[in-house]
Amino acid sequence: MTKEGLHDLLEVMSLEEKVGQMNQLSGSFFNPSASVTGPIEGKKFARESISLCGSVLGLMGTKTVKKVQKEYLENHPHKIPLLFMMDVINGYKTIFPIPLAQGASFAPKLAGHCARIAAKEAAADGLHVTFSPMTDLVWDARWGRVMESTGEDPYLNGRFAEAMVKGYQGNGFDRPYAMAACVKHFAGYGAPEAGRDYNTVELSQHTLRQFYLPAYEAGIHAGAALTMASFNTLEGIPATGNLWLMREVLRKEIGFEGVLISDWSAIEEMISHGYCADRKEAALRAVMAGVDIDMMSGVYAEHLVRLVREGQVAETLIDEAVMRILKLKNNLGLFENPYPDSDENEASRLFLCQEHREFARKAARESFVLLKNDGILPLAGEKKTAFIGPYVGSQNLIGSWSLTGDVKDVTTLKKALLEQGPNQDMAFAQGSPMLDEMMDLEGFHERQKENFTPGEQEKMLKEAIDAAKRAEVVVMALGEDRLQSGEATSNANIQIPKVQQVLLEEVSKSNENVIVVLFSGRPLDIRNIVQKAKAILQVWLPGTEGARAIVDVLFGEYNPSGKLPMAFPYCVGQVPIHYNSYPTGRPHIPGKDKDRFRSKYLDIPNEPLFPFGYGLSYTCFSISPVMLSKKDMIKGGCIEASVMVKNIGSVKGTETLQLYIHDLAASVVRPVKELKGFCKVELKPGEARKVCFSITEKELRFLTGNGRVESEEGEFEVYIGNSSSTDNKARFMLGCRR
Repeated sequence: MTKEGLHDLLEVMSLEEKVGQMNQLSGSFFNPSASVTGPIEGKKFARESISLCGSVLGLMGTKTVKKVQKEYLENHPHKIPLLFMMDVINGYKTIFPIPLAQGASFAPKLAGHCARIAAKEAAADGLHVTFSPMTDLVWDARWGRVMESTGEDPYLNGRFAEAMVKGYQGNGFDRPYAMAACVKHFAGYGAPEAGRDYNTVELSQHTLRQFYLPAYEAGIHAGAALTMASFNTLEGIPATGNLWLMREVLRKEIGFEGVLISDWSAIEEMISHGYCADRKEAALRAVMAGVDIDMMSGVYAEHLVRLVREGQVAETLIDEAVMRILKLKNNLGLFENPYPDSDENEASRLFLCQEHREFARKAARESFVLLKNDGILPLAGEKKTAFIGPYVGSQNLIGSWSLTGDVKDVTTLKKALLEQGPNQDMAFAQGSPMLDEMMDLEGFHERQKENFTPGEQEKMLKEAIDAAKRAEVVVMALGEDRLQSGEATSNANIQIPKVQQVLLEEVSKSNENVIVVLFSGRPLDIRNIVQKAKAILQVWLPGTEGARAIVDVLFGEYNPSGKLPMAFPYCVGQVPIHYNSYPTGRPHIPGKDKDRFRSKYLDIPNEPLFPFGYGLSYTCFSISPVMLSKKDMIKGGCIEASVMVKNIGSVKGTETLQLYIHDLAASVVRPVKELKGFCKVELKPGEARKVCFSITEKELRFLTGNGRVESEEGEFEVYIGNSSSTDNKARFMLGCRR
C-alpha cells in the first residue's frame, strides 16, 4: 500500500478501530492451545476489543494462524490484517545456544545467522514479529534473565544487537521469511536492585547513558521495527509511562520511528507501582508517553476511546500511534498478502532440517568456554571413561525461553557419545537427581519436580562411585536445570544444586581425574568445582545439537574458542561485578592485603574467579607487546595498534584478541578499561599473524562533564590481550601534550 493509501485508510477508520489496533491479545483468546508468557488470571476483554485488536501474541502454526487471520479479516470493517508475534529468542524449532552463550562466541555474524534461520522457520509457520533481541546490559548473575542477554559489555552487546536485527529483518524486509525484530527492554531492565526480577532500577543519568543505552541504540540504528518498554522504574517513574524516557530519549535523541510496545500487562502494573491511581490514569500516562501497543492489560481497549472523547487525549496522538502500526504491517506486506510466508510444506521442510541442525552444532561449539584444563582434555579415545551426572541422559538443553522448541528433538549426551564412539570403553551413570529435594520449578508451560526416594538416590550415587572407581577418567555433566534461569528466576544462591555438589564430592574422592561439563543459564559460583576438577568446560544451555557439539570438543574434533561475555564471580557477595568499573580514590593493590584503608573485601578477592573475555584453548598463544603506529593522534586522525599473535602449541586453534581503551584523566571518571574491538584469529601450530586495530577519535568519545558525547584531549592507554585482565598496553596522546 502506498503512503497515501495508508493515510486514506486512517482517515476512514473509526476511533474504536484505531484504538483496537493499539490493543494486543494473547492467542488464547483465539485458540486455547496458544503459548502464554505472562499472568492471565482475571483478564477479561469485551467482544469488540477482541474483534478489533490489532495484534496477537503466542499463536503459531500455519493452519491456526491462517484460520484466525481469515476469520478476523472477514469481520473487520476495513480488512486490516492482524500481526502475529512470538518470543522467538534463540531459535524456533531448531534451537541454538541461549543468547548469553552466543555472546561467548564473540562472533556477531554467527548470532546473525542464527537469527536468520529462526526467522525462516518462524515466518514459514505464520509469524511476523519476534520479541528479540534483548539488549539489556547485565552485571548481576543473580538475575535469571541474564541468559537472554549477550553479556556485561556495552560494545559487545551492541555488535550482537546489530547482527541479530539484520538477521531477523534483512535490509528492510527485502527478502522472503523476514521477521520484524523488537529491541527490548527499554530501558535499564537488566539492572534490578538485588538482582530480583521486576524490581526497582536506580541508575544515574550518566550510568544509564554511558553503559546501558548504547546497545539499545545499536539495535535501533540497525533498523529494528519495534522497541519494547521495560517493566521497571527509572528515576521513580515506570518506563511504560515515562514521558521523558520514551518521547525525549527514545524518539528524539535516538531517533526511533517504529512501534513502541509495552511488556505483558505493564501498563496496568503502573497502578501497583503507585504511579497511577487506576486503569484510566494508566491508559493516559502510557499513551502520553508514546506507547503504541498495550500488551495484554486491556487498559487501552477499556479507556482510550473515552479519554479522547472527554478531551484528555488528542485524537492526533492516537493517529500517530496507529500510523506506526499500519506502517509496520505495510512494510511486512500484509495488506497485499495477509499470509506472506506462511507455508505448511515449507515450514515442515525447514524445521530441524540438516542444514539448520549443522549450524546449531557449529554455534554451540563456538559458544563453549574452556575455563580450566590441567592437560586432561581433549580426551583420548582409548581411555576408559565414566560419564556421570544428571545431564548425561537429559534432553533439557534448550533453555527456558525456547518456547517453540521441543526437548524431544534434543539429542542426549549419552546418545551423542554412543554415536561418535560406539567402540570406546564408556560407562554411564546419572549419579543424582538434577534438583535438590523439595525444589519445585515452574516454566511457562511446564513444571519440574523430581521425586526420588532416599533409597533410589543412594543407589544412583553408589552406581556413580563404582563407575568412577573403574574408570581412568570421569566426565561429570552437572549444572543448573534449564528452568532455574530465565524470566522470574532470580536466585540468591548461584551454585549448582547441593545434591550435585555431593555427587561431585563423592566421585572426586574415588577418581581424581575429573572433568566437569557445566550447564547453566548464568555465571555461577564454581569455586568448589575448580578445586575438584582438572578441567571445566562451560557449555551453557547449548540447544538442539548441543550434545553432539560437546562430544566434538571433548574428543578434540573442535578446539574450544569461546570467551566469557560475563564474569564468573568468586562468590555471590561480589555481584554486581563487571570489568569496566570506575577506579576509586583508594584502589586495592594486589599483594598488599594488610593495607587497611583500601577498597577491598576482608574475606574474598576483589577480582572475579574468571573475568570477562576469558577462555582457554587446547593450544597456547603468545601475544607480543602492543605496537602503535604513532604516539600522538590529532582530532579526525587515527592510530593503528597491533600485536603479533603466534600459536606456540601443537594443534590448530582460534584466539580472540580484544582491544581495550583507558582514558587516564577526564572531566568525569572513566572506566579502568573499555572494550572497543575484537578479532578472532585461527592459527596452525607455529603460525604467527599480525593483528591490527584502527583507533579513531570516535572510539575515544564519552559522555563528558558538560553532558555532551565527545572526546577530550589527553593521554590514553590501549590494551590488547586475550581477556579483560590483560596488562599488555601502550600509551598515546590525543591532541596537544600537556
